[in-house]
Amino acid sequence: MTELTRPDESSAQPPRDWPGLDAAAIPDAVVAQALTVLANLPATPVEEHEEAYAKLHDELLEALNAKPQELGTRASGPADGGA
Repeated sequence: MTELTRPDESSAQPPRDWPGLDAAAIPDAVVAQALTVLANLPATPVEEHEEAYAKLHDELLEALNAKPQELGTRASGPADGGA
């Protein structure tokens, strides 16, 4: 019977490319800041990923629910009685 050989550890797991984050392409500074947690995620232990994503979710939700910095920048729509 032929024995199976184990692959060399370096070739067994191909490197995982992690997508980069171009903060300059994100027009909202609060959102860009919140997304910086993703840059460190590959080095973060898997056990901490849930906490990192929960924090990211909370920060993005806060940014979404924040009032506009300048009054009058929001277009009126059906939700607020506009056309």
